[in-house]
This record gives sequence, C-alpha cells and structure tokens, in this order.
Amino acid sequence: MKKFNDSCRLKSLATAVALAAGLMASVGAQAQSAGTTMVRVGATEIKPNVSSGDLTAPSFVGTQVNIRSNTEFAGGLSYMLTDNVSIDLPLALPFKHEIDGAGAIAGVGKIGEMRALPVTLLGQYRFMEAKAAFRPYLGAGVTYAKFYKAKSTAALSALTGGTPSNPTTISVKSKFAATVQLGGTYAFTEHWFVDANLTRTFLKTRTSLSTGQTLDAKIDPDSYSVSIGYTF
Repeated sequence: MKKFNDSCRLKSLATAVALAAGLMASVGAQAQSAGTTMVRVGATEIKPNVSSGDLTAPSFVGTQVNIRSNTEFAGGLSYMLTDNVSIDLPLALPFKHEIDGAGAIAGVGKIGEMRALPVTLLGQYRFMEAKAAFRPYLGAGVTYAKFYKAKSTAALSALTGGTPSNPTTISVKSKFAATVQLGGTYAFTEHWFVDANLTRTFLKTRTSLSTGQTLDAKIDPDSYSVSIGYTF
C-alpha cells in the first residue's frame, strides 16, 4: 500500500512538474513574442559629444560652445511585430541643457541654456528566442530633436555687444537625425523586466544670435537609459 501511495505521489509530482514546465514555457513565449506590448519607466541621461564650430564674425577667433549633460524621468513603449522584430517609441520629460563657453571663451562659464525634446522611433531586432529571459537587441531609426526655450546669459550679451535693456538672444534649430541603439532586457517574472540601452544620435544643428551671428555644432548625443517594465 505504501509503495502504491509513493507511486501515486511520484506520478502526481511528475505531472505537476510537467505542467509547471509547460506553463513557464508559455509564459516565456509571451514575454517578448509577436503581438505583445512592453511598457517601461525609468531614467535617461543625455550626454552631448560636442564638436563646435566658431561663432561667426564679429567675435573672438575660436569662440565655441560646449553643452552639459542632463538626466530626466523617461520610459517608452515597445510592440513586438514578430518574435524578433519590434518597434520602439522612447518617451521622456524635456531635457534642460546648459551651454558653456569653450575654445577662446572657455573661462566665461555659462552663456545660455535650452530645452530639448527628442522624439524618436526605432526598429529593433531582438536576439535569442522569445522565451529567453535575457534578450540583447540592436535598433536603428530617426530622431526629431526639438529645441525650444533657448535663453542667453549676461556673459553672452557682454561678449556680443548686448546690454541689459537689449540683451543678445539665441535660438537653436530643431533637426531630424539618424539614431542607432544597443540594449538588452531581462525578464525576472512572468510580466516584469528590466531594460538598459545606449543610443547615439548623429545630430548637427545651428545656433543663431539676435546679433546676426551663427554657430554650427555637431552634438552627436549619447543617451543612457535604465528602466523597469511590464509586458502584456
């Protein structure tokens, strides 16, 4: 009788294990399989890699700029078109970047600031099987870098002939640019995952001053993002 009970227990255990394995397999497939949507929230740091041109005349030779990094709350949406191909829409609060003097005016400090709102759409290829817990991915797409609320400082006005009653103002041209991405996700439960990625946007833009002067710069920002997400 004991052997019979032990045999029943073993069969029940084997059945439970088989069912659990089947459930885990189906859960893994759901995590990043065709038709699923992933929502994430976290933070993104944008770090410009500035290669500045010179401010046009009249100005000191070598008058250039540098742009500081900024970190904001961010996230995004991903939709799996197939088990390996997805489209991704990063989302973030507007970034605030301070502009410093560089080159011949490196010692003047902050000469302005601007708001930046990058709107990006990416196509991604996710490696490994849909049921894999860790999936690295590559992405490529386009970004519209919207710049607004650009402000100058008294230091810039002093350098360009502005006065307190008639200060020098600035504007930064919004541009489209190509973006590439490297990242990975790790699913630690049926629905929850962590995501980390790095993007590079190949961006050039022009800053215009109310004095009629302009400055062209290659910004090429890197974006570092870490987030936690939910799949449904």
